[in-house]
Amino acid sequence: MEAGSAETEQPLEMEVEEEEIAPIYKEPPKIKRLEESVVNRIAAGEVIQRPVSAVKELIENSLDADSTSISVVVKDGGLKLIQVSDDGHGIRYEDLPILCERHTTSKLSNFEDLQTIQSMGFRGEALASMTYVGHMTVTTIMKGQLHGYRATYRDGVMEQEPKPCAAVKGTQIMVENLFYNMIARRKTLQNSADDYPKIVDLLSRFAIHHINVSFSCRKHGAARADVHSVATSSRLDAIRSVYGVSVARNLIKIEAFDDESSSSVFKMEGFISNSNYIGKKITMVLFINNRLVECGALKRAVEIVYSATLPKASKPFIYMSIILPSEHVDVNVHPTKREVSLLHQEIIIEKIQSTVESRLRNSNECRTFQEQTVDASTSSLRATQKDSPKNPTPPSSQTPKSEKVPVHKMVRIDSLDPAGRLHAYLQATPSSQADKSSLASIRSAIRQRRNPRETADLTSVQELVNIIDSNYHSGLLDTIRNCTYIGMADEVFALIQHNTHLYLANVVNLSKELMYQQVLRRFAHFNAIQLSDPAPLADLLMLALKEEDLDAEGEENYDLKEKIAEMNIQLLKQKAEMLQEYFGIHIDTNGNLSRLPVILDQYTPDMDRVPEFVLCLGNDVDWDDEKICFQTIAAALGNFYAMHPPLLPNPSGEGLQFYKRRVSSNCHQAGGSLKDADDAAVESEYDDELLADAENAWAHREWSIQHILFPSMRLFFKPLTSMASNGTFVASLEKLYKIFERC
Repeated sequence: MEAGSAETEQPLEMEVEEEEIAPIYKEPPKIKRLEESVVNRIAAGEVIQRPVSAVKELIENSLDADSTSISVVVKDGGLKLIQVSDDGHGIRYEDLPILCERHTTSKLSNFEDLQTIQSMGFRGEALASMTYVGHMTVTTIMKGQLHGYRATYRDGVMEQEPKPCAAVKGTQIMVENLFYNMIARRKTLQNSADDYPKIVDLLSRFAIHHINVSFSCRKHGAARADVHSVATSSRLDAIRSVYGVSVARNLIKIEAFDDESSSSVFKMEGFISNSNYIGKKITMVLFINNRLVECGALKRAVEIVYSATLPKASKPFIYMSIILPSEHVDVNVHPTKREVSLLHQEIIIEKIQSTVESRLRNSNECRTFQEQTVDASTSSLRATQKDSPKNPTPPSSQTPKSEKVPVHKMVRIDSLDPAGRLHAYLQATPSSQADKSSLASIRSAIRQRRNPRETADLTSVQELVNIIDSNYHSGLLDTIRNCTYIGMADEVFALIQHNTHLYLANVVNLSKELMYQQVLRRFAHFNAIQLSDPAPLADLLMLALKEEDLDAEGEENYDLKEKIAEMNIQLLKQKAEMLQEYFGIHIDTNGNLSRLPVILDQYTPDMDRVPEFVLCLGNDVDWDDEKICFQTIAAALGNFYAMHPPLLPNPSGEGLQFYKRRVSSNCHQAGGSLKDADDAAVESEYDDELLADAENAWAHREWSIQHILFPSMRLFFKPLTSMASNGTFVASLEKLYKIFERC
């Protein structure tokens, strides 16, 4: 029965197969117009492919707005938050309603404008695309406005009227919940590697090209930025700041150009790595007409040159900026503007390739190896050797016991300073006399380069220098030489770190003593600061005398001041030759001050204190005794060049009230209303020019303290013993250090 049933079922199977093979007629699908919201969302997914695409578009908008500072904050790789802030020209209030509509732009008006386009953006799609895949908030303020405006956008439409708000100059665009309505893409990005490294790489590329713009990029909630560049005039300095010293020191400059209009017209300049550079992957940063783009053909051509020229070549680092006539570049060939099309592309690539090959062959004639020297001696051993140079102990007794450092005593030090890391793993051996002499010669060479012909010939000056050298505090010297500058605690005290201690250091006292010591060490060998307009001593002295005696009035008092000023002028004119020869202070025969000495390189004193300095030269200097004379002049220069707080109050604190204008308006006499008077008072609340001068003065002082004062003290300064007790160093706060270290 089973066999029979199998035979009967077989024809049925054949019939089923014949039915499946039979063709089924289907009507073609009907073409229909998509809804605008669907079209916009599809287009948005093409323009904003990942979070880094949104960041690139926003940065290019900031650059088009003539920004000098751009800051990026990212959360969860850009999916939860992208915030880009700039200090550009801002957005007009009347433009806010159409800001995020598709194809609204201020960059061009007709299609022909594309041939001469200079801006980064031009389609008017980026902001609109972001609103279709995320929630956008725009805060902006233009120059001269009393307040800014904040608006929110969704699906290309402003949700409600812009609200007035407090804002800083420029524009801040915040995109939240990116791809919230594109589930598949959001899951793909969440499961893939974080987009944040791509954003950091993007910012790094912009930072080394746009060197006149400051860039920063950090994760949301992080105190430290992963990219932080400041505006600079040197491309190599920008590369060093962003990619590190190991990259910058192994770069060679390249240039290529062609001005033959018959073939191609272009100019290229950049940097390429030499044979010393070692990299795991190729880094190619390419800008064409200031656009960050990619060019696969050029990249392959350069890689071929490196492979053929350098044996076992590592992956190179390449930065190139190519400038072509605008009509030779088609920028509208890629949705994200990542690629451009060039006229005569093959010729341009061939000429750049030959230039790279030529420069590489020339640089391959020699190779440089960086030498590193490890000092195995510990600080305690160095102190022992210094204290007992005449009776050295055997090496075995000098070797310290290896002790495990407690966790709370471990010190985070400057990453650029290798000292204090490797020596803990090495056996300490006493340095040879040859090593000491070599180290002394190196230090001497550094000082001679910084301070040419430092030694004074006069016995009196040498005695003053010997007093400094024999009266310094060894503990404070170690603190100054090995401290890390943290910042200003207030107008006078700076916060510095040494080992596990935090100190408050009086920068006025420190800078005054440093300048005094430098005057004596540079005695008779000063470079000059040339005043743009010679300053009459008579005017300077009268200013100083009036400041000293503000309450005194009357003609008799004025005559007395004139007599004092005249006596000082005659005295300083008599001593002009000595002041010029020994101290670099030039006073001409007409009684004009025209030159001042350079005491620290790259530092200019506060010129508002010149009157006080000139009066001090006339009144406080003992001209009869040579040693006391030189000492008092050096002290006067030290006080003048010291980094005092600026005379204008600090505008960042309560001093801001000083810059408020006093607007008095007699409304009844002028026929105006009380409301008009209020409006006038609001418009002129602060003296903007004076406020800007004050901000610049305070910012310049803080920069000088960090970048000039403390580096100079590490090299040249010997702190006096009295500084340990006279309030120059206020506190040693080890407990505060522990809190600071955890922050």
